[in-house]
Amino acid sequence: MDKYRLFPPLFKQTPAINYSTAIGLALSIILLLFIVYYAANTPEIFINISGLVIVLGGTLAAVFLSYPLRDIKQGIKSIRQIIFYESLNPQREVDEIVAVARMWFQRDKIAIENTIDTIQNPYLKTSFQLIVDNAPLDDILALLKWRIARLRAKEKAEASIFHSLAAFSPAFGMLGTLIGLINMLEVIEVKEIHSITANMAIALTTTLYGLLLANLVFNPIAIKLERRTEQRIMIMSMIMEGVALIVEGRTPSFIRETLNSFVAQYDNELHQDSLDFYDD
Repeated sequence: MDKYRLFPPLFKQTPAINYSTAIGLALSIILLLFIVYYAANTPEIFINISGLVIVLGGTLAAVFLSYPLRDIKQGIKSIRQIIFYESLNPQREVDEIVAVARMWFQRDKIAIENTIDTIQNPYLKTSFQLIVDNAPLDDILALLKWRIARLRAKEKAEASIFHSLAAFSPAFGMLGTLIGLINMLEVIEVKEIHSITANMAIALTTTLYGLLLANLVFNPIAIKLERRTEQRIMIMSMIMEGVALIVEGRTPSFIRETLNSFVAQYDNELHQDSLDFYDD
């Protein structure tokens, strides 16, 4: 099974700036500047180092308690996909599948073997190698489905880490609020208004930190990763369908029309319930 290369990256990446992320970051910065400089009497009241330490420290501690270190490292690496995105082009895979289908229809295995070396997608390369080796269709589909399941599980774990961060951060924001309220109760007997209001401001800013981190950082990252996984699985499913049609001996024109319909259908399903803001 080594020659089938089960464990290389499923897609070679062509880094490019993710413009939707850049727009989201710009809007987030504008929102924060508006809150600090226009919606507040004094910007300094939003600076609460102890509250920020409580929220970030508690959130990170909870995540490290919840996930193995290997998953956390992989989740940190996946942040790169938020700034840069893969240039996924389903039509390129369709063209390559149809080209190989023509060669297979003509029983030109040598041409297929020469084509395999030029293919960038390792998942597609594995599929064609299995075809050339005359592997049974059931074995080919079982292997390709396993690769899809492996990708889904791996990237689901990455996204779940950020969903957990989004769930933990507001909770630790409330913890900071409770600490601030406890401190405020201690100075009520003294009746120092300045101390009471200062502690109240500190108590509320920790909740603010938790909500901002959850809704402007962690949840958007998780959603981005989930959409990336959906798009990659769509391409892999399309490849699996094309490979099955080749092995079944369907004509190249039939395969092209089937795969184009497949891509159009799944592309519509991916976008029908999504905001344009999250499109790459």
